[in-house]
Amino acid sequence: MRYRLKTAFCIAASFGFLLAASGEASRFVSRVSDDELKTDTVSDKKVAEDAPANENSIIDEVVWVVGDEAILKSDVEAMRIQGEMEGMKWNGDPDCIIPEQLAVQKLFLHQAALDSIEVTESDVSQSVDQQINYWISNAGSREKLEEWKKMTVKQMKESLRDDFRNHQLIEKMKSNLVKDIKVSPADVRRYFEKMPQDSLPLIPTEVEVEIITQAPRIAPEEINRIKNELRDYTERVTKGETSFAALARLYSEDPGTARQGGEFDDYVGRGMLDPAFASVAFNLTDPKKISKIVESEYGYHIIQLIDKRGDKIKVRHILRVPRVSPEALEKAENRLDSIADDIRANKFTFEAAASYLSDDKDTKNNNGLMANQSEDGFTSKFRMRDLPTEIARVVDTLKVGEISKSFRMVNSKGKTVCVIAKLVNRIDAHRATITEDFQAMKAIVQSKRRADFLKDWVQKKIKTTYIRINDKYKNCNFEYEGWVK
Repeated sequence: MRYRLKTAFCIAASFGFLLAASGEASRFVSRVSDDELKTDTVSDKKVAEDAPANENSIIDEVVWVVGDEAILKSDVEAMRIQGEMEGMKWNGDPDCIIPEQLAVQKLFLHQAALDSIEVTESDVSQSVDQQINYWISNAGSREKLEEWKKMTVKQMKESLRDDFRNHQLIEKMKSNLVKDIKVSPADVRRYFEKMPQDSLPLIPTEVEVEIITQAPRIAPEEINRIKNELRDYTERVTKGETSFAALARLYSEDPGTARQGGEFDDYVGRGMLDPAFASVAFNLTDPKKISKIVESEYGYHIIQLIDKRGDKIKVRHILRVPRVSPEALEKAENRLDSIADDIRANKFTFEAAASYLSDDKDTKNNNGLMANQSEDGFTSKFRMRDLPTEIARVVDTLKVGEISKSFRMVNSKGKTVCVIAKLVNRIDAHRATITEDFQAMKAIVQSKRRADFLKDWVQKKIKTTYIRINDKYKNCNFEYEGWVK
């Protein structure tokens, strides 16, 4: 079972994040003196005493110092390699761009420390898990990812933790700096009023969609089969015939933990788990005992406590997922098609049917209307790329007001459900107008003002921060002035 995340998005490693990372090398050396910068090397003292300095005795090279934080040559190389792996195109010399961006990140981290900005371990863990899950999805499996990265998932998580913490600190610091920057309607009008028509932002096609879902009913016999298997596992462990971990490797259907004997990589809090799972897991006190069978949104589990640490626990579990029969899927599809026919015959509305008949908790109380979460909150408008793939494919063929035939999709819990969709509205791609697209235009102006403010902040921060850079970087064409003093 994957942790139940509070946000339903997966993050890719963006350039901004890559530059927030300082790498293992920067953790090796965090403070340097003027003398160390002048030699531009960090050397093993014992080797230096025993033998003359040579290339093999140089562990790393200090290329910049910002405040009392070092930027190493290995940091720059690591960011260059990662950027190339992510398909990053450098707009200039990466040997100049990368260290400058690393230096900017350190300015924000320094200010975050001064302002006592903090992030929670829970938030860091969630972000790390999302990144790992994204990589697993791209690689095809946990095993393929480990083969490609040449390290275990646990090692990946440990290597990412500090970088993600720094990234979150930087973003929180930036948000704190720009929190009071507001934009009025008059500001938006002034910004765009003299802009040529063909220079106005292009708003892509957006749609509003309502859905009704039906989860295929699982036969009682299938549920009993799963429960009997879990009871058998419990009995075998209790009798000492085998270990919980061995059974998890053989039978658990959670690909994220089965290979590790059902064990979660980290200590987790209640908020990171399915509520039903958490309720039972946090009541366990004896590591030798196995929990009762727990039904969650993912399937059925048995749980074994490993350890408790404050308000977090570490557990292992076995997940079994009941199979949905083809007959049950067909029955759910037929039921939805019948509902759609009744709606078309004006027996009741789509919205009323969604409120009373839909199984989708996220849309049921909103008359079936899907909600899109953005930085500015929730909106009913979706770009096609932001819709689930199966829904986007169907909606693209509908006319406004039309209801689809039933189709199948995998929901956010990994379960196959049957769906009918109604296209409520379609706004074709167009140049932005104040009357129709004020929020989008406001966001552009606000984003520009915040970016300008942060750029000015960095420029001022450079002037009041101790900075030393290696001579070979002094001829770089930097974005900010004042690095060379």
